[in-house]
Amino acid sequence: MAERSLVSVVDDDESVRESLPDLLAMCGFRAHAFSSAEEFLASGLVGETRCLILDVAMPGMTGPGLLQELKYRRQEIPVVFITARRDDAVRPRMLELGAVECLFKPFSEKALLDAVATALGSTELKAL
Repeated sequence: MAERSLVSVVDDDESVRESLPDLLAMCGFRAHAFSSAEEFLASGLVGETRCLILDVAMPGMTGPGLLQELKYRRQEIPVVFITARRDDAVRPRMLELGAVECLFKPFSEKALLDAVATALGSTELKAL
């Protein structure tokens, strides 16, 4: 049996931390949610994470700050940023930092799953 890819969700919004892991699990992924960048870094799951769904703006270390820290630690994890901030400059800036995608909340399940598939280099997701 093949190991399911771990997708980690880092967002200070509790509703996101509750809903996204359920969606990801329905699509055949292992998923774990964290309330902060610091919690993710301390979790011991950084090395297992194959895709990171990451909020841009959080208290403490921001999403871009976490991405920079991962680069500093030589942890190359594909990142899909999510954000509630409707600023036209945000998406290009996140893509420039190396993100696979940057989605504005609320986003569709399909948009998120397409971004995760791109991050994992896969075009196949378990049908919803």
